[in-house]
Amino acid sequence: MRLTGSQIVAEVLLDHSVDTVFGYPGGTALNIFDELYKYSDKIHHYLTAHEQGAAHAADGYARSTGKTGVVFATSGPGATNLVTGIATAFMDSIPLVAITANVPDNLIGRDAFQEISITGVTMPITKHNFFVNRIEDLEPALREAFQIANSGRKGPVLVDITKDVTADSIEYTSKAPYELRKNPQPDGEVVKKIAQLINEAERPVIYFGGGVAASDAGTELNRLIEKADIPATYTLMGAGVVGSDNPHSLGMLGMHGSISANRAVSQADLLVALGARFSDRVALNPAGFAKNAKRVQVDIDKSEIGKNVPVDEATICDVREFLHMLLPLIKEQKREAWAAQIQEWKESEKIVHYEGEGACQLHPDEIVLKACELTDKDTIYVTDVGQHQIWAAQYVKHEKTRRFITSGGLGTMGFGYGAAIGSQLGNPDKRVIHFTGDGSFHMNLNEACTAVSNNLPIITIIMNNSVLGMVYQWQTIFYGKRFSNTTPERKTDFVKLAEGFGAKGYRATTPEEFEDAMKKALQADGPVWIDCIISREERVLPMIPAGKNVEDMIID
Repeated sequence: MRLTGSQIVAEVLLDHSVDTVFGYPGGTALNIFDELYKYSDKIHHYLTAHEQGAAHAADGYARSTGKTGVVFATSGPGATNLVTGIATAFMDSIPLVAITANVPDNLIGRDAFQEISITGVTMPITKHNFFVNRIEDLEPALREAFQIANSGRKGPVLVDITKDVTADSIEYTSKAPYELRKNPQPDGEVVKKIAQLINEAERPVIYFGGGVAASDAGTELNRLIEKADIPATYTLMGAGVVGSDNPHSLGMLGMHGSISANRAVSQADLLVALGARFSDRVALNPAGFAKNAKRVQVDIDKSEIGKNVPVDEATICDVREFLHMLLPLIKEQKREAWAAQIQEWKESEKIVHYEGEGACQLHPDEIVLKACELTDKDTIYVTDVGQHQIWAAQYVKHEKTRRFITSGGLGTMGFGYGAAIGSQLGNPDKRVIHFTGDGSFHMNLNEACTAVSNNLPIITIIMNNSVLGMVYQWQTIFYGKRFSNTTPERKTDFVKLAEGFGAKGYRATTPEEFEDAMKKALQADGPVWIDCIISREERVLPMIPAGKNVEDMIID
């Protein structure tokens, strides 16, 4: 059958079982959006307030469902507004296909109205991108985009299509998606060496990241830690793979990780890194990181092996395939002395509240723990970036993979509301709780109109300290309390603003008020904001300063 380029876009989406997309229309994208209108019974397009919000929504949809996120934008500013969202997905290895429309081919390179080389702009932040100015190239480019986004280390791909291609036509036949590119296989000899290291270690620790979640290797990882009695710690991207209540869980590792996780790694004689890249927020001082341990790394991306921290053994492969090969070689044993030491460190953990001048009655841990108490284990928690993000990571009762959605690598303030919208639309049967700070929330709170228009029951919990909390904390500790541009003195009334958008708004200054507001929010059938007033002197602790070691950890 003969189809236009715009029809081919829609048909390829259907061939890849895509029924949910996000975006914002514009002049060069009119043909595509006209076709989306005709396909609206099969493909639901969600209009956001801003293209960045659309990119974050597609990202949140992908993270929470395991499917590929899809976002549309027009040329020029529409396309460039996607950049932060694409970079966010790139840094966290999230499968995303961004489809942009450009000016007609005869205007390319002529500085036409709203012309931009978006493929040139996004080259460093995509796995691959395509510029399509011939109708013959459109279908294979779109199919390859989905293949590349989901093969190996997942990530975003952009397809930029000139407007004339969206109107041109060609013969088209529906096809199955291209097969994903084959993963490299685990090196059997290296796997045997790693198994021997694990079997002989006295103080082993497993350190895992987003690669375990991406490969759906949670079941296998939990079998390993139980069989070999190995404690496990994780990055932000790995939260939920090992449940918070699992006695083998050490909590998060790194700058704001738990005391037990950081001390265990510093004292370990073997560190097994699975789907994690030793980022600078984990290995703050690479030369001193896990210096007493033999280090093993398993990653699907060759470029990550030994990039930040040298390792003794490594294999390049999918983590799940590695664990399948490893598990039969592991001896079942108990490491009682190591477990006792870790338990001692766990018992030294404490929650620190600010109680000095300007203290508030409501504290961050109380907010997070009460929210978890009032919701079920299938709840999806989404965060923006800042102090509230780390408090959520520390105190949320993680139980399942794909239930903690946050921007790790890029650290994108303003990520949360769009990601919460995508998570809710991808999981309509689950509760979505969005933790944010007043600083992050000001960046993309315009997406409230999207949540209201679609009647999404997202509960947004604002930890409002009236400052840019994380930078304010650093300025307090390291910059002599010179608060340069971190005390904006904004007068935003979030309760009134929520009502202005058509949402419900509550304010909480005490634990009792917060519990009451949460119970009301859980009964609402649309979006709710809860403005939680906390002290600007509350701190994210523990904290290891950049470039330092566990011995330099700030605890109180």
